[in-house]
Amino acid sequence: MAETLLKSTTRHIRLFTARVENGDLVPDPEQLTLDLDPDNEFLWTEGTVTTIQTRFRDLVESYAGQPLNDYNLRRIGTELEGSIRELLQAGSLTYNPDCRVMNYSMGLPRTPELL
Repeated sequence: MAETLLKSTTRHIRLFTARVENGDLVPDPEQLTLDLDPDNEFLWTEGTVTTIQTRFRDLVESYAGQPLNDYNLRRIGTELEGSIRELLQAGSLTYNPDCRVMNYSMGLPRTPELL
């Protein structure tokens, strides 16, 4: 029986029960893979990526021993979306002006002129 790939997709977070091998996702029920901002809506710095990756690791660790199911994947994805919003509101993360669609999905940018 082939292993089933579970996934959870939010606007800026994609989670997969898989590992990456040669650029392909290979189902792995013991591993969770994060795809961050696949549409490049934001301009990421090394620091902001590290913040999200650290939060991701912390969340995965907090779910240790619990089933890796759709519900728990959605909870992790939702928490990460909240972390992205916090970075944006703090001014640590900015929208990418070259994004194919500028829709301000996390709210209007917070700049000194707008505060």
